[in-house]
Amino acid sequence: MLKQSLQQKLLGKLSPQQIQLIKLLQVPTMELEARIKEELEANPALEEGGEVDPDAQGDLDDAPEEASDAMEEFNFDEYLDDETPDYKLSARNQGADDDEQAIPFASGSTFQELLVAQLGMLDITSEERNWAELLIGYLDESGYLRRDLESIVNDLAFTQGIEVEQDALRKALENVQSLDPAGVGARHLQECLLLQLRRKFEEDSGQSLTRSLAQRVAIEILEHQFERFTKKHYDRIRKSLDLDEDTLRDALSEITRLNPKPGNAGRDSSRTAGVQHVVPDFLLAVEDDEVRLQLNTRNAPELRVSPQYKEMMQTYASGAKQDAAQREALAFVKQKVDSAKWFVEAIQQRHRTLELTMRSIVAYQQAYFLSGDEADLRPMILKDIADRIGMDISTVSRVANSKYVQTPYGTFLLKSFFSEALTTETGEEVSSREVKKILADAIEAEDKRKPLPDEKLGKLLNEKGYNIARRTVAKYREQLGIPVARLRKEI
Repeated sequence: MLKQSLQQKLLGKLSPQQIQLIKLLQVPTMELEARIKEELEANPALEEGGEVDPDAQGDLDDAPEEASDAMEEFNFDEYLDDETPDYKLSARNQGADDDEQAIPFASGSTFQELLVAQLGMLDITSEERNWAELLIGYLDESGYLRRDLESIVNDLAFTQGIEVEQDALRKALENVQSLDPAGVGARHLQECLLLQLRRKFEEDSGQSLTRSLAQRVAIEILEHQFERFTKKHYDRIRKSLDLDEDTLRDALSEITRLNPKPGNAGRDSSRTAGVQHVVPDFLLAVEDDEVRLQLNTRNAPELRVSPQYKEMMQTYASGAKQDAAQREALAFVKQKVDSAKWFVEAIQQRHRTLELTMRSIVAYQQAYFLSGDEADLRPMILKDIADRIGMDISTVSRVANSKYVQTPYGTFLLKSFFSEALTTETGEEVSSREVKKILADAIEAEDKRKPLPDEKLGKLLNEKGYNIARRTVAKYREQLGIPVARLRKEI
């Protein structure tokens, strides 16, 4: 049974301009330049440069004001009212809030290709080369052969009908393990480290007796004391191998200089851009106890709507109704001019929002920016800044998550200035970042022979007046990237 009803609904819908502003807000300065270039190439009505000097525009601005009024009052819908449907004049193949993300392509040889190229330098048969190339294809991104040889034999038999003996694959694996970088083709970490250490021991001819002894002891540790080494049971290793402390320390030093992921070194060498550079979005300086802040706009040129396209709009506005071809041209011009206006306004609004947000952060954390001492950081959450600037928390989050500020004390991500509040014994609220700094200093100053566990670190902080539980210490330690006490042990 069909039934009609009338309902009222309150829906929130973002305009195209708002969507464009949101996208630009989360783009850092380094990517903004590419985004502007992309828009300049796509929209002929947008061009670099500030607004044209009125005295230098000649007849264009000398025209009567009625021309501009006509353009504002001109009814494009009436002008374009013909038999051509709207959907033929535009293409909308995606949603308004869909991100267009270009996929970068890097040139150069892959890690596997570099290994295959090295096979040509080995004195092996064509059959051995084929099996070696097969095993190279099984290597993961770290350079390990995670699949055992028996499984590979079965794979070849069941999927490709190829019969191969394990001994042939074992010989091929030895050839792969002889390639550079050392350690590639290992089946587990222990084998990877041993491959590197043995090759280093063979290649370092004429080395000192001390280092030669250290390498031999290191090989002995990896071969027979590997589990104790991973758990850092150094006292047991020393007693088992009858070593003095200096010899054990030298052997451990040899091991820690090895690369546990040799495949990453080969992959990184083939990248065209392996280093990511950070371009600060804000430049902050301290002069005469005064904080000076500047928005970094060196990669964001001034933009304007093309005067030629404005003139075309005026020409169409003052003219009579024309044929379908000219109506299509007018629709194209209007769409490009509107898009250029929106983009220019979005860039300007982005600059205003960024500057307003950062000035509020500087005012809130002024004591820290004047001294550079993390103890002066106040507890600050996104809502604190959002309330001060009268914007939504999501807007502050977009600004803080991907923007950097250059200060006299280093270049920092804005979100690093936001932290939770902790209460001391005196009732004073302090930043969790201050507590993390004290925690990091305590771990750095500890006796590495007997590192402090989380429980003792918690007691140490409690003695300093910070009410903090052991599980909170563990959370902060993990956020700082510091391992547990057992893994911090040294001799």
